[in-house]
Amino acid sequence: MTAPAPDRAEAPAPEPGHAPDRARIARFRSARRIPAGLTALAVLGAAGLFLYDLIAVRAGRPGMQWRRELADQLGQKTPADPWVLVAAGVLVVAGALLLFLAVTPGLRRILPMRPPDPRAGVRAGLERKAAALVLRDRAMEVSGVRSARVAVRRSRVKVRAQSHFRELDEVRADLEEVLTVGIGELGLAHPPQPRVRVTRAPVGKR
Repeated sequence: MTAPAPDRAEAPAPEPGHAPDRARIARFRSARRIPAGLTALAVLGAAGLFLYDLIAVRAGRPGMQWRRELADQLGQKTPADPWVLVAAGVLVVAGALLLFLAVTPGLRRILPMRPPDPRAGVRAGLERKAAALVLRDRAMEVSGVRSARVAVRRSRVKVRAQSHFRELDEVRADLEEVLTVGIGELGLAHPPQPRVRVTRAPVGKR
């Protein structure tokens, strides 16, 4: 029988009445391969073009015609010129889009789950569609529910159900209780809150 390694000592059990710490569980971040690849190709192409023109000029050859025309145009245009303003606006929008993609996590369709041991370095996620299907099945088990639509968001679970018998308030209370238990069983790091809306099913569909 071997002794456990010092760095894999078991974590102390949480005190009664205290929930596990979920603040350190971050959302999944997208790799942004397509925007990063397109940006890298654009920068590489522009840098290579200018480098080729610079080497050509150093070698005694005339510079490219487009660069001379661009230099002449930049010398004649002013910041108040409409084309300059349009180009500046396009660059600002492109830069803002790249910054937005850089700071936002992305992968909104994946909800982070709560790991048994946060120090183990293992992460798990659950797709929103899968969570919605599970919760919809739980909602359909409630007596009186004819149909249900479930949409899972980061902080809310929106449920629209139709009831063909029983009082609507009773069905809503049972749905909220069942969904609260179902959301807890999903093991999400940040469990969303259910928001239930129950209406009476049309007469022809009861």
